[in-house]
Amino acid sequence: MARALDLNPAKKKKQKREKDGAPRSMDVVKAAGVVLWRRSGIAQDVELALVHRPKYDDWSFPKGKLEPGERHREAALREAYEETGMTVMLGNRLPTQHYLDRGRIKRVRYWSATRLTGVFTANREVDALRWLPAREARALLSYEHDRGLVDALLESL
Repeated sequence: MARALDLNPAKKKKQKREKDGAPRSMDVVKAAGVVLWRRSGIAQDVELALVHRPKYDDWSFPKGKLEPGERHREAALREAYEETGMTVMLGNRLPTQHYLDRGRIKRVRYWSATRLTGVFTANREVDALRWLPAREARALLSYEHDRGLVDALLESL
């Protein structure tokens, strides 16, 4: 997992920090997402849904920025629907991820989630969705900070 970044380590004065550890003076991009999972096959193995974003040519979990006035849980549900076409039920909270995205700290709060209704349909943001066993999902994920979410999900089940 990424940790809070001190952009000016030479500074003598102690910098005030937000609850999540990010420096208060920094612009933190708030986002929310889900690790969508299901049980599959006779053995009821866990499979995870990864989405492909053609704009970035990456594989990740459904996530996105909060809209003005939106709460994290609401954003997680909205993003899951927008990116997968599925209505989901949120489960356990998973670790919050912090990482640099275009020079700003991005904080993404994640939940485990299971599908209630809907099926995937490609859209302008996401052109593919793959259900994969945990090992394959971990290997396909484009970002190291997402790989820890696989372990966190499995531990929470």
